[in-house]
Amino acid sequence: MISFDNTEIAFKSKTDNDLRRSYMLFKTLAHNSLVRIGGALTQTAIRMQVPINWIVKPTIYKQFVGGETIAECADTVHELANYNVKAILDYSVEGREAPEDIQAAFDETLRSIANAGMEPNIPFAVFKPTAFTTANVLTKVSAGQKLSPAEATEADNFRNRIDMLCKTAHDQNIPILIDAEDSWYQNFIDEVVEQMMVKYNGKRAIVFNTFQMYRHDRLAFLKKSLQKAVDGNYYLGAKFVRGAYMEKERERALEMNYPSPIQPDKESTDRDYNLALKFCMENIGRITIFNGTHNEYSARYLTELMQQQGLKNGDPRVWFSQLYGMSDHISFNLAHAGYNVAKYLPYGPVKHVIPYLVRRAEENTSVKGQTGRELSLISKEMNRRSQTKR
Repeated sequence: MISFDNTEIAFKSKTDNDLRRSYMLFKTLAHNSLVRIGGALTQTAIRMQVPINWIVKPTIYKQFVGGETIAECADTVHELANYNVKAILDYSVEGREAPEDIQAAFDETLRSIANAGMEPNIPFAVFKPTAFTTANVLTKVSAGQKLSPAEATEADNFRNRIDMLCKTAHDQNIPILIDAEDSWYQNFIDEVVEQMMVKYNGKRAIVFNTFQMYRHDRLAFLKKSLQKAVDGNYYLGAKFVRGAYMEKERERALEMNYPSPIQPDKESTDRDYNLALKFCMENIGRITIFNGTHNEYSARYLTELMQQQGLKNGDPRVWFSQLYGMSDHISFNLAHAGYNVAKYLPYGPVKHVIPYLVRRAEENTSVKGQTGRELSLISKEMNRRSQTKR
């Protein structure tokens, strides 16, 4: 059975200074009020064009982001590869709907796919669908509402942009992960992703949909997705996450008076997440699994399922992933044992990546035990190194 307790393996890539910096950062993130105030002040400073790179870049940015450009990420990609950990470059610029911003995100994602095609240590490309159209179009199409001629044109543009990205990935033989979004956007995204799977997953899983298992309908949706793949004779690419927008989802459902799509409690989310992994392993001949989790049980459970199915640790149909800067004890111990592991490595200009960084800070504050776990592991390794040097 895989163990995640070995901090020497987990932090082998980190210098003593790296560990001290991470310790101080997570110590800060343990204070809810500081995170809330700091996040608000940072976003205000960005809007007012107050220079903040000097404080953000060497601290939270350095912890969770690979660099401002693809080229700046290269050293981190190669450093991770020294420990059998791959990287997935994620252009993390969000919430920009102007046509020139959509085009810029599209062009950058094409460059990212091309770069992955040339770099063996980058096994996947990835994108957020909301970068390629407006929230209004995603919402109206997902709800089945009538579109104006301009909106219908923009919906077609969205389909065409996603098609071009998936075709490029297919031509480069690079699997591409399509992130999940808010539930009121997701129907249209699911529809387009399914179309892309039909076109490009005939020989293997190139296009991956993302299943947010904190939604109570996603296990059933997964099973329907597999049946469509079987009927259509293509492969299903399935990326699993628990989910990132729970508070916002519940608040909107309450405000607009419709049933919340979110599970009633964490135990239900965990149950469906692990049932989804089990279902996929029982159908591994048709599915490739991307297990995006910081949950130790779900990571270990998938290794046990692999063993039960007689799969080798490095079977190419099973991947594990965590965010860069978090849960290194899971990533590096899995990689050390020969499993396929890839860190999500965000990149982008400091001022544009701030929303991503604020989410990471809030996640470490709100997820029960997350920051405490990071601090405990770092402390354990610092103590181990101190004892070794005596």
